[in-house]
Amino acid sequence: MEKKIERVRSEFEARDRKLNENIRVQQEAVREARARHNKVEERKTPAYLNIGRHLSAQGIAPPNAPHLLTDAHRHRDTVDQLLQHRAELTTLSNQIDMQELRKFYFSVVSILALLAIILPVAVKSPRKREWLPQETDMILSINIEQLERADIPKRWRKDQPEIWPKVWLGLVGAAALTPGLTLPRDAVHITRAVSTDEPETPREFILMETRRDVSPVIRTIGGDPTFRKHPISGLPVWERSSDLAVARVGPATLAIGAPGEVDELVLVRLGMKPDLKITDQLFNRFQALDRESALRLISRNPPDLSRVFHPIFSRELLDASQLLGLAVALQNPVKARLLLKMNSSKNAAELARNLHDQPQRWLRLADSELLLYSQPPEIQRQGDSNLELRFTLPENSARLLLERIAKTDAGAALTAH
Repeated sequence: MEKKIERVRSEFEARDRKLNENIRVQQEAVREARARHNKVEERKTPAYLNIGRHLSAQGIAPPNAPHLLTDAHRHRDTVDQLLQHRAELTTLSNQIDMQELRKFYFSVVSILALLAIILPVAVKSPRKREWLPQETDMILSINIEQLERADIPKRWRKDQPEIWPKVWLGLVGAAALTPGLTLPRDAVHITRAVSTDEPETPREFILMETRRDVSPVIRTIGGDPTFRKHPISGLPVWERSSDLAVARVGPATLAIGAPGEVDELVLVRLGMKPDLKITDQLFNRFQALDRESALRLISRNPPDLSRVFHPIFSRELLDASQLLGLAVALQNPVKARLLLKMNSSKNAAELARNLHDQPQRWLRLADSELLLYSQPPEIQRQGDSNLELRFTLPENSARLLLERIAKTDAGAALTAH
């Protein structure tokens, strides 16, 4: 029985091998036939293409597909245009001067290098820039919008309508003389920079930022026969006798004041005279004060404040400081921020201790019993020699502070309280 099974298995295996061999031979024959067919088709295709090109050139199309003639012509036109374009590019490439090409590459690389230098500086630059002379020692900035909307000025206009206009004019200075502008409506910021280098009267430089382009204002001034025009390096300056001059130093910025000072602001803006750098200590600390405050005041020589304004701070505080900056928000309650810089870390620590122990001695209005704070100030150390004070300013003190800065005499009645 086992021998019979073995014999049958052998027969089946033999048949299977024979069948597999036949399949392999047939597949090989099919591959060879397909290869011969492809070779024939490859040889036939160029011939067919040439025949098709010739027929299309003669305007002959297959009877059963006349639309192919239009497609063939369109394709041929496209191919001709491509070949013509390639030929033109080849001609232009052969005409390129390699020296000029090197110059072009060098120019591109130089521009990219300059952008790599300029962009970081532009990013770090302040959003708004006041172009002030390098000799600036003191800056007073008035936020007109905040001054108009704040609670204290509103109440002041209502309670003492005869006093507030004087304070307003004293704060904005010569900017109030600008023709064609209504400051409460048209102005945004007024920056008054002061130089105390001269032993006599300090020099004042005024910049005014407006809400809109100042071209209408310049046209109004140009039509005023009392103004005389003279250019500085192509930038026109309008001068009226010897008391007022106006010049456009930005799309929405005017320089206003005495003719000599306006001329210098124009030269600074044109880069013909050195400006107050953004890295300068005074400008840097000025930018640290909140731009949205109604009033910002800073001085690199605090004792000189009394040369420009009526006495504001106590003599002890002025003498102890190397730099003093003040920002006031005239809401209710009035918030104030005071920045102080001393000569050394030791002096800063000593002043911080004195301000903490005896704030009534240091934080009071000069020649007055009024204090600058309603509650003891919050004192913070910044670095080795800088102090920052935050406090709430009583309303009477805030009014007298504004009057002292405006140099009006209406504060005498308040001082007695």
